[in-house]
Amino acid sequence: MRCPICGGKATGKVGIDQFYCWDCCVEYRINKEGVQIYEVAEDGSLVAFDPQNEFLL
Repeated sequence: MRCPICGGKATGKVGIDQFYCWDCCVEYRINKEGVQIYEVAEDGSLVAFDPQNEFLL
């Protein structure tokens, strides 16, 4: 499984249809609606991915 953001292979499964990328530190879910991408906040909560966030990319 490759990360939909960075294309890296350092991904792991963290739940049902839910994955984490160790290269760019995003969590994503794959379901019938498509791919939903989240950033992990400092408190561990998930925040919808913002492609304008230059720090992540």
